[in-house]
Amino acid sequence: MAYQEKTTVGYGSRVGSSFRGIGAGFMLFIAGTALLWWNEGRVVKTDKMLNEAEDVTVELETIDRIDPEMDGRLVYATGFANTQDSLVDPKFGVGATAVRLARSVEYYQVVEKAHKESKDKLGGKEEITTTYTYREEWTNSPVQSSEFHDPAYQKKNFVMTTAESENWQAEKVTFGAFVLNERQIQSIRGDVPVALNIDSATLVAWNKECQQVVRRQYGGKTDSMQLVHVSDNQVYYGFSPSSPAVGDVRITWTKVMPAKVTIIAKQKDNTFTNFKAKNGKTFSTLQMGTRDADEIYEGAHESNHAMMWIFRIVGILMVIGGLKGIFAFIETILKVVPFVANIIGWGVGVVCTVIGIVWSLIIIALAWLFYRPLIGISLLAVAGFLVWVFAFKGKDKLKELAARRNQQPQTV
Repeated sequence: MAYQEKTTVGYGSRVGSSFRGIGAGFMLFIAGTALLWWNEGRVVKTDKMLNEAEDVTVELETIDRIDPEMDGRLVYATGFANTQDSLVDPKFGVGATAVRLARSVEYYQVVEKAHKESKDKLGGKEEITTTYTYREEWTNSPVQSSEFHDPAYQKKNFVMTTAESENWQAEKVTFGAFVLNERQIQSIRGDVPVALNIDSATLVAWNKECQQVVRRQYGGKTDSMQLVHVSDNQVYYGFSPSSPAVGDVRITWTKVMPAKVTIIAKQKDNTFTNFKAKNGKTFSTLQMGTRDADEIYEGAHESNHAMMWIFRIVGILMVIGGLKGIFAFIETILKVVPFVANIIGWGVGVVCTVIGIVWSLIIIALAWLFYRPLIGISLLAVAGFLVWVFAFKGKDKLKELAARRNQQPQTV
């Protein structure tokens, strides 16, 4: 059942907040403008870096031995990333020989959701109704129900046990005769389940701990309860894994095994480092499986341009949001008559959106001229030519058509 709280904000407080929002609006507007400018430069520099890297990339004939002549060069190679490191979860004793071992912990908890609705009142006041709803779901950390707004739910949550999600990574992963650096190791993916082999004595100890928790929460006898269940790569704390209840905890272990990878990076002694282009941008990559170098660079260019559009959209929205924040006080001042304020607010929103889009396009165009002068000048030349054609040639064409029409014999 939903729980509601109502609060009222006075007209003076609303006006004061709107004026304080002007500064935040300016900051958002400036940040959005800077993002748009920076993004255009980032795209150009990244493209140039990728083109330069692609031109100097050489393929290693073999990774089984280190060729000193390749030292300092940007190399491309495919091979098996292997490790002999044994990784262990010290809290639970779960281990594996792997590139990475990960422990994932989830808690079944009551979660509070808040939904706010505001209503303007005559005279400028604002009535805010906050509706709180509650539902049970899996979360990444325990939820403090004592902070819930509805008193009926403030003592609902507890947990059978607590642990943090964590992972452990191999220190040494080899690539033929080479050793991968930490960033390359982190790039190796492909989680698979860890087969659990937990002895009965440990299970009994865990079960007793859970029984004590349940006894404190609900009371009564718990000696006969089986509260710890092991299945595949998961340990489940609770009455029944198929029917989760508040307080249940599930812990899952996965590992990343040695695998075939493709690397493009600068060779440095027996390992790899980033390639640094003339413009200062750096590049190196490790991708899973066998990949063609051309395919990798094509994907990098596509990713670069996809990020360009993401940053453009974010920048434009920031500029528009900043302008709306700057001029929001106009609507707030008129809130004494909500109907009028809503009309004016809609108009201010439309104007801010149009101005924001125009301003963003101008910044993007100026950035193009700054970062891509040849292309920018060419585009301006084409645009100027089109304007001349339509403005002057089009005018001459209209005069010619008018003259022809005047010369035609009139019929009665």
